[in-house]
Amino acid sequence: MVHKVAIVGGGSWGSALSVIVGESVERKKHLFDTSVKLWLFREEVNGEDLAELINRQHENVKYLPGIQLPKNIGIEVDEKGKMCVSSVIIQKILKIPVAALNGANIAPEVAEKHFCEATIGVQREQDGQLLKQVFNIPTFHVNVVLDLQTVEYCGALKNVVACAAGLVDGLKFGTNTKSAVIRIGFLEMINFIKQFVGEPSMDTFHESCGIADLIATCFSGRNRKVCEAFVNGGRTIEELEKELLGGQKLQGPYTAAQIYGALERRGLVDKYPLITTVHKICSQQWEPKMLIEILCSQK
Repeated sequence: MVHKVAIVGGGSWGSALSVIVGESVERKKHLFDTSVKLWLFREEVNGEDLAELINRQHENVKYLPGIQLPKNIGIEVDEKGKMCVSSVIIQKILKIPVAALNGANIAPEVAEKHFCEATIGVQREQDGQLLKQVFNIPTFHVNVVLDLQTVEYCGALKNVVACAAGLVDGLKFGTNTKSAVIRIGFLEMINFIKQFVGEPSMDTFHESCGIADLIATCFSGRNRKVCEAFVNGGRTIEELEKELLGGQKLQGPYTAAQIYGALERRGLVDKYPLITTVHKICSQQWEPKMLIEILCSQK
């Protein structure tokens, strides 16, 4: 049986994955149709349709400039703009098995074929072996874990910690402080997943989706970048998102707000000081310097 592969989302990460998948399916023609569709929203770049530009130039000039996409990548457009990304929602609506891929994967480096690792979290072992074949190439090593929710939640929670790392950079503190933020944030990630999701496999946190992705995002991700700029004042997170990210979305502050709401409803705010502080600062309730005060007050 030959399987058909599609990628939903044409931002930097979706485009980088298309480079990996395009090569992978060409190597494994016995398993996959070599034509891959990349779905993206309808939008324009300098008055030209982005989808038409990509089809003509084989380059996503807006979100992944300078990288040639494989010739077997074709573009499809979502006219309604109503894609959803939660595995729970996807599974509920489409009634299909779902999985999550996550890892220390900065999109341009992935597309440029720098060696990296990734983790696929699945609900069924048989899905994992097939999905590994979709993505695994010599420069993109994939490991499969039977722990879908932990992989997915790590992908969301690490962005909140990266915001804290960006605040540290903006406040001009150094590697020691950022390392402490990463450690504290990592523990809060683990505790949150245990408390709200269920008992995870601790081994999953040692995979690329866990500690490795957290480190990469805290040093190189968009959440770190925007929150560093936020410290300088004068602009909101929303304004910086538009100014610095070129149409890409910032996940950390939104995730922090959602988590804070859940913590507040359960009376658990004091148990998660780093997540709480990121939310308060990004929502402009607290000054950025409060992060250091909160860190220093920890027992």
